[in-house]
Amino acid sequence: MPKVQVVDASGKKVTQRELAPEVFEAKVSVPLMHQVVVAGMAAIRRGTHATKTRGDVSGGGRKPWRQKGTGRARQGSIRAPQWTGGGVAHGPHPRDHSMRVNKKMKRGALRSALTDALTSGKVSVVDELRFDEPKTRRAAEVIEALELEGAVLLVLPGPSTDGIVERSFRNLASVRVAYVPALGVYEVLAADRVLFTQGALDALEGRTQPAQDQAEAPAEVPAEDAEEAEA
Repeated sequence: MPKVQVVDASGKKVTQRELAPEVFEAKVSVPLMHQVVVAGMAAIRRGTHATKTRGDVSGGGRKPWRQKGTGRARQGSIRAPQWTGGGVAHGPHPRDHSMRVNKKMKRGALRSALTDALTSGKVSVVDELRFDEPKTRRAAEVIEALELEGAVLLVLPGPSTDGIVERSFRNLASVRVAYVPALGVYEVLAADRVLFTQGALDALEGRTQPAQDQAEAPAEVPAEDAEEAEA
């Protein structure tokens, strides 16, 4: 079972955590990750690029010269593609670039990316991040204390209620904040270091439960004891 060191915000080791093998010890499929990344990049394309054909360019309704007898090549319109200012042949037109990728493929690609990140030593885990107020300087001190260099992906379990952590890190050009429900394959692959909080790992591995499930259920009283209590 894969393991990772958990440190606090100052970089001191707190404990060692075991990671879910189905998430961080999965089979790394490069073609699957490539397909999901390409589909994700295609989905954000607006698809509004367009060019004018010879029928869309104004002018050119008259034949430039007669068909025969001039010694020049025959031409039908000055708005043909070979003319300067003419239409564009085989140019792009508005269309939908999205590609279909099912949920199973997305989950498999994300697990491949996380497994590759752990194997290559990109994954770090911090116990928790808590600031009294938004301070970019405090966020920079945390990054320096954890010795994180290059492009850093900070993964949180979800948006915080006060937004202090997000506002503390958002002014750092090298840090990108992501949430577990929307964590993408491209973000993991593009980052030089991936920093998880313990809460983010719990959410990622499916360890978190609804509040009603975490509350202790009332103990059941045997029927015999209940009768004695009533007596």
